[in-house]
Amino acid sequence: MEEQSERKFPSFPFKPYSIQIDFMNALYQSLDRGGISMLESPTGTGKTLSIICSALQWLVDRKQKQIYENTVDSLQNPLGSDDEPEWMKNFVANKETQIEEKEDMKKKLGHRTVKINKKRNEKPFGELFNQRGVNDGIFEEKDKKDGKGKSNGEELNDEEFLVEEYESEEEGGIGCGQSKRKGGGVYPSSSDEEKDDGFNDEGEEEAALKIYFCSRTHSQLSQFVKELRKTVFASQLKVVCLGSRKSLCINEEVLKLGNVGRINERCLELQKHKKDDASKAKNLGAGGRIRRTKASCGCPMLRKPKLQKQFRREIYQEDSLDIEDLVQLGRKMGTCPYYGSRSVVPAADLVVLPYQSLLSKSSRESLGLNLKNNIVIIDEAHNLADSLINMYDSKITVSQLERVHSHIGKYFERFRNLLGPCNRRYIQTLMVLTQAFLRFLHLGNFTSHANPCCDVEGASGAKSANDGSMAINDFLFSLNIDNINLVKLLRYIKESNIVHKVSGYGDKTASLYNGSTLKDGDETSDEGSTLSAFQALADMLLSLTNNDGDGRIIISRRPTGSGQEGGYLKYVMLTGDKIFSEIVDQAHAIVLTGGTLQPIEETRERLFPRLTPDQFHFFSCSHIVPPESILPVAVSCGPSGHSFDFSYSSRSSPKVIEELGLLLSNLVTVVPEGIIVFFSSFDYEGQVYDAWKASGILSRISKKKHVFREPRRNTDVEDVLKEYKNSIDALSSGDLKADPAPHNGGILLAVVGGKISEGINFSDGMGRCIVMVGLPYPSPSDIELIERVKHIEGLGDTTSSNAPQFNEFHDGDVKAGFGILKSCKRRGKEYYENLCRKAVNQSIGRAIRHINDYAAILLVDARYAADSTKRSFSHPTNKLPKWIKSRLVSKTDNYGEVHRLLHQFFKFNKKRGIQ
Repeated sequence: MEEQSERKFPSFPFKPYSIQIDFMNALYQSLDRGGISMLESPTGTGKTLSIICSALQWLVDRKQKQIYENTVDSLQNPLGSDDEPEWMKNFVANKETQIEEKEDMKKKLGHRTVKINKKRNEKPFGELFNQRGVNDGIFEEKDKKDGKGKSNGEELNDEEFLVEEYESEEEGGIGCGQSKRKGGGVYPSSSDEEKDDGFNDEGEEEAALKIYFCSRTHSQLSQFVKELRKTVFASQLKVVCLGSRKSLCINEEVLKLGNVGRINERCLELQKHKKDDASKAKNLGAGGRIRRTKASCGCPMLRKPKLQKQFRREIYQEDSLDIEDLVQLGRKMGTCPYYGSRSVVPAADLVVLPYQSLLSKSSRESLGLNLKNNIVIIDEAHNLADSLINMYDSKITVSQLERVHSHIGKYFERFRNLLGPCNRRYIQTLMVLTQAFLRFLHLGNFTSHANPCCDVEGASGAKSANDGSMAINDFLFSLNIDNINLVKLLRYIKESNIVHKVSGYGDKTASLYNGSTLKDGDETSDEGSTLSAFQALADMLLSLTNNDGDGRIIISRRPTGSGQEGGYLKYVMLTGDKIFSEIVDQAHAIVLTGGTLQPIEETRERLFPRLTPDQFHFFSCSHIVPPESILPVAVSCGPSGHSFDFSYSSRSSPKVIEELGLLLSNLVTVVPEGIIVFFSSFDYEGQVYDAWKASGILSRISKKKHVFREPRRNTDVEDVLKEYKNSIDALSSGDLKADPAPHNGGILLAVVGGKISEGINFSDGMGRCIVMVGLPYPSPSDIELIERVKHIEGLGDTTSSNAPQFNEFHDGDVKAGFGILKSCKRRGKEYYENLCRKAVNQSIGRAIRHINDYAAILLVDARYAADSTKRSFSHPTNKLPKWIKSRLVSKTDNYGEVHRLLHQFFKFNKKRGIQ
């Protein structure tokens, strides 16, 4: 403890507060100790800068220690000795392990599991299981035949689409004998951003020790880099920031596609379609030999390898470039910043990257992220468990299935007599599967093959006929496809190039039929291109190889049209511990940080249940603001004395909505500058807004403050925030020319879970008062939510006798959803409550951003002030952040008391001169 108190962090650019010193010491100790730690520091306390100064100080100290001990040892033992210190043996062993791993990877890259009669660019079998969007080479375009058999005849030209003869190493292929479903399954990996794509970076020497820092959004990563530049580490260490293709691409022809999946797909297509005019050239000399030259990439930003080398050098010379800087540098040099930044990873000391790039195994392998004995810091980790498993979901719609089935059918009809027996068998299997999926969705009937324990078995009524969920094995048996070896089928899809052949033939016949030539990217729909539809099918097939209990199949048979999505199959991953364990087993230390990480027990049970409480460490610090700078109040009734009850059954009451309007009408007179009002959903916000508009309440509010509403489209949020900020800034500048009415700021109607509640900071006048309307519990009508609740409730119950039993549930059935929640005893109910509590904490944490800031927080619902002994669920205030809970005014007799507290609070802070 004495060493801890004396530790200095000279890189901190300002005089740190005591809580920042405590946080930095806790983080430093966590990195020294290794294992898993969770560190909580309220938003507005300089958490990011504290992470940088502590973690990078530890990195520098550790590197210097290794150098010093290396030097001392070499002087004391010039010829080496058997008495080497333990750290030295471990260090050398780690370096040898890294070399061995690199050699193993090289061997794997050349390993073949399937024999094809022509040499191809090859990838390891593990990369067969990439997920989401055709951005990973799962349907990689192979070298086409060298014009063999071509003529001017239309029919002969079709031979370019003929899939090459395929032979499996195992006798019998698929569909022969019985399928043995093993418990482990194969976890898919999914990242819409980072995929293996055949682009080979030049190898660089791997840094002996590095830190991986990841967060949820690109804007948060850019903010991290901006904070890093305030320290000396920006110039002392090699830093690289990774981003998505959409964020880093500078090829305007690709970038204009807009959609992330389409951009990824087009980028990879350009790399695979090499411009190699000389490679298939003309016969030269008597021998008729073909002269081949090195192919250049189809993307003009990757045609000059020298520019990529120069780009790497520029990154090393500059001080910590963020995503915007990388794009500017790439445009200036005319080379790709996406691949340029990736190539810097091996030599980097600090890698800054998005969640999905680190959490997805295939992305880690693609990017060359070596976690062995290194440090992983995950910021904004409050929803890490759900974020992780959401990455591994898969989904295919009816329209995608119909497209795939149609293309395969036409292809098989055209080339049936030219295909070898193995190709015919696999293609027919694909047709059987797509037909089975379509029949299952179109019939609207769960067949008698389903296991009696299936949730949807025996259900009646419209909802049960359209929506439900099944276990993987029940689903396979009900479709009578349990005898198909899906792993071998997926290998065939990967190795045979069947998808590009089928898609290419389909596009050609379509263009001939329409009398025009389709250009790249012309085929558009809600589900993307034909290749994307095939990818969705592969993703779903891969999901079906998981352990039966690891996820559920969601079935929806909604009719297409009228703005509805239509029917679909979706696999929902339910368990994240097996996925996260891959990171835990490799890294020296994993640190989860955030403004509010409570309740930590749920995270521990869901991500690392095997660890005992003493193997994982938690630290939480208080806020930097003084007690008088915050006023949290539980508001149980409005100005007319009507109780606030925003429960699901009562929130639509006209009287409740009117009372809320009266509350806001009073607040705009006492709260200066800006008010943020958070509603539980966009639908409810719209309902309230329309009611206020019809009753005239909205007009009353508008006379005092400008009213703004959070838009549903994220792209429009920035414009609304700019207008809202202008309404606040006009007060401080005294500019009332554009607004002759006596407005005193603005009021912003926002939605919990929206962009404003998660990533926007409302410091100073932007957020003088935060109003949380009700308890934003997620709707119990969501079948995916209920499946997760049921799974979490059963954690730890390994025997069928102890496993909880639930009534059947179908999508949209609110009553049944509530019934399942009430039947939960602990874990499931806590998870449902925690979703609400985390949403509240994230929303109300938007206001206080620095030590001189101040704000009021109104928790508007009688349940916030209710007696906890009278409720079946835990009290809503129990899981508030400590810095709010300790100052909460938990009970007021009437609204008059609330109004008086607000008046005194703002008057006091105005006198203090805090601006």
